[in-house]
This record gives sequence, structure tokens and C-alpha cells, in this order.
Amino acid sequence: MNTPVAITGIASLSPIGISSHDQWDSYLQSTTAIKWDESLQSPVARLTPDGYEMVDALRKENTHYKRLDASVLYAIFSSRKAIKQAGWKGTDFGINIGSSRGATQLFEKYHTDFINTTTTSTHTSPSTTLGNIASWVAQDLQNNGPEISHSITCSTALHAILNGIVWLQSGMATKFLVGGSEAALTPFTIAQMKAMKLSPNTSSKTSEFYCRSLDLTKTANSMVLGEGAGSACLELGKKENALAYISGIGYATEQLKHAASLSSNGSCFQKSMRMALGNYDPSEIDAIVMHAPGTVKGDTSEIEAIRTIFCNKIPLLTTNKWKIGHTFGASGLLSLELAVHMLQHQTYVGIPFLEEKTATQKLHKILVNAVGFGGNAVSVLITI
Repeated sequence: MNTPVAITGIASLSPIGISSHDQWDSYLQSTTAIKWDESLQSPVARLTPDGYEMVDALRKENTHYKRLDASVLYAIFSSRKAIKQAGWKGTDFGINIGSSRGATQLFEKYHTDFINTTTTSTHTSPSTTLGNIASWVAQDLQNNGPEISHSITCSTALHAILNGIVWLQSGMATKFLVGGSEAALTPFTIAQMKAMKLSPNTSSKTSEFYCRSLDLTKTANSMVLGEGAGSACLELGKKENALAYISGIGYATEQLKHAASLSSNGSCFQKSMRMALGNYDPSEIDAIVMHAPGTVKGDTSEIEAIRTIFCNKIPLLTTNKWKIGHTFGASGLLSLELAVHMLQHQTYVGIPFLEEKTATQKLHKILVNAVGFGGNAVSVLITI
């Protein structure tokens, strides 16, 4: 990238809170937000109570919002906060906010009603289309730029960043709001993860750590679902109010053996990280916020890709999925936010399952990885 892209605002809501203060405080703790959910008969990571209060407040604020899926409301909340932090006053900006599953809560409700009654609501189609996330955020913020929704499964949010950067570098936009949102803690989604044997095989209602993301000694998958949304404000070039800069981006796919396959050496990660590094030497990278979903294959393949790229000088490694669960399409933005937090606070946030490490020098450059079904990897290089 010839010109860095400034992150001038970033906000989220997740199982560790709706404010940056609460989220950072939680990251400094060694506890997880994943808990056993009786209604779903599975461990999950739900929003904090103030997150659900926010959703209720939005539904009371606007009569149209009563018919929107939670995934849309999560995106509206995080987007409002991000542009407020960025100080965006006008409406001249683009929007690209996606989701892996979209309006799955409403879709499952409407489908159940249809099975029971053979009829459905007038609002079924417009309220369950994937495109209604970005379009409703655009309605809420009254922007005049392009509005894009998309799904590239778990790399959705980082692909939104790729799209936003291209718009900025082309000169077709001066500001771009990007992100991802997911509210997929539903019986059908949980059943899908269990069918793929990605979730921990347990009926225990108490566990210190259900998700053992980056525990390289585990012998069984331990991916746990979470929910949340994150939004970031991007502007081209140096900005006085920049929180951090995107100095490199990379993307790649790899040949599939089946719909959810990933090569043992993480070839897509190798390609995306090399592209994001550009002319930087791998030794300059201080830390990597890994995708690391908590599955045996997912964690080890990414580790192998990192070992190939960085050889004997492995950066500090971390992930947040052991704490907040896997938030599918929102996960990349929440990982990006963790990287920004670490740069701002000059503090490395470790995980319980790797040998304890501390940063011995200032954090300058952090890579953020994500990958989705289909081997769609994205890497983003964050600098200060």
C-alpha cells in the first residue's frame, strides 16, 4: 500500500461489553465470557446485559426497528458509535457491513410460523435479506455514499475492509464505514455446528474454558459461537485523530477438498500474510491476532502458516475466541479492535493456553488474520 489508511473510529458490542473501557478491562482478565446456555443446550457467548438493553432501546426508538433482526440492530449501534468517535459530521461516506448468517433469528422464526400455518408475514422477505444490514445502517445514518452488504462467512468483516480501502484508493470515496455483525445464537445454527462436529463434545454445564483456541495440545474441536458486531471508520492518508493505520492488506483462496476444508499448511494464510507484509520484513511484526477458531485443524493450519512465514522469529500470538466465542462475520472486526487496543495501550494480551509471554519492546506492527469456509483468507497489517 502506497498510502496508509487511517482508522479514525472503531466500536463494537460483544460478550465483553459495549464500551471500549469495559472491553479492554475484560481483555486484561483471564476469564471467559462463554457460558452454558440452558435453552440451546450448548456453551455460547451472549452479549452483556447492557447490550440487550441497547437492542430494546433501539426497538423503542423507531417503529421500523421493531421488525428488524438483532444482527441489524447490533450493526446500527456499533456504527453510530464509530462515526461519533471519528467525528464524521456529514453524510459523504460509503458503507460495507456484512454478515455470515444474516437475519437468522427472524428467518428461523418466520420459517417456523410458515411450517405451522402455511402463511407468512408481509415483512418476511425484506427483513431477512442479507442486504438489509448495510441498507438499514445507511437509513439510520443517512449517508449519501454506496451501501454494500456481503457474506464471505468468517472473513466477512475483513473483506469489508478490503472493499473500503479499494473505494478510498480509487478516489470514488473519501470515507468508508466497514464492519460485520452476527446474531446467530439460534437452535438451527447451533445444530449446524454440532453436525459438523466443530463444537466441543460436552454436556457439562460448568467448565473453566469451553473453547480452547490456540491450545495446541487439544485433541478435539472446541469452537463455541458468540454474537456481536463491530464497525470501523476508514479515511485515506494521515489523520490527526487516527487510532491506528492499515499499512498492508492481503487476501487469498485455496483449492477445496470439501466445502469447509483448509490445507494443513494454511496455504491461503501464507499467501494473505505475505501480501499484507509487502516490503516489510517478517521480523518487524510484533504480534499476530490469529483467526484460531478453536478447532484442531483450524488452529494448527494457521500456526503452520505462521511458522513458514516467520521461521524462528515467531511474533507474539493471540486470539479472542477463547473469551468471546466465534462471532462468524463479525469476528475479523473484533480481532482488529483487539489489535488497535493493544497498540493504543502498548500491552500484549495473551491467552491461557500458550506459554506466558510479554512484549519486551514497543508494539508497532500487528497482523490480523481471518478465514472463512472456502479457504477465503484475509490478513490486515495494523501500525501506529
